[in-house]
Amino acid sequence: MSFGETPITLVGNLTDDPELKFTDGGAALAKFTVAVTPRTFDRTSNAWKDGTTAFYRCAAWRTLAEHIADSLKKGSRVVANGRMRQHDWTNEQGEKRSMLAVEIDDIGASVRFTTVTINAKRNGQNDPAGEDPWGTGNNSATGAADAEPPF
Repeated sequence: MSFGETPITLVGNLTDDPELKFTDGGAALAKFTVAVTPRTFDRTSNAWKDGTTAFYRCAAWRTLAEHIADSLKKGSRVVANGRMRQHDWTNEQGEKRSMLAVEIDDIGASVRFTTVTINAKRNGQNDPAGEDPWGTGNNSATGAADAEPPF
């Protein structure tokens, strides 16, 4: 992230399946919207109340874009980190327009209200069964530990 950029973390739900496109140069681009609804506890009614939902248009590039398209779908609850970007353009009527969007740097499924299963990938390939995706020297197929984990 460069100096002066506005970092943002979104916790919310995808409003639709991510849309995966490829540029003329072959770079993958995933576009999607995250709906974020704040909740507060109202002590007078002794109940949770939903606030106003905000919709954030998001984009991710390259391998991350492909992983998003393969992993997430409409309704998926996510935690996404990125930065706000302003896009300026002129429409067909010659009017200047602008919009804010979030360029996603990292995203994951939220496990607050559900469970997920992680399928480890390295270099774009699924890990063969029994290999340690963390590279710690442990081989789950044999149960052998060549070295202590690095953490």
